[in-house]
Amino acid sequence: MATYRVVLRQSEEGYSVSCVGLPGCWSQGATEEEALENIRAAIREYLEAAEELARDSDSRVIEVA
Repeated sequence: MATYRVVLRQSEEGYSVSCVGLPGCWSQGATEEEALENIRAAIREYLEAAEELARDSDSRVIEVA
């Protein structure tokens, strides 16, 4: 599993959190723990969507280290 850096900010509604390496990937939560749990889910969904968009008849998804 990859590790991603996130920016966590306290707001009037709780906490907002965004993933530095994934533009547009953000979430929020009432507590810090909830915000971090939500960003984990958002990162998984972001990566799944990016992989689906990258697939077509002329390309493949390959993992490299």
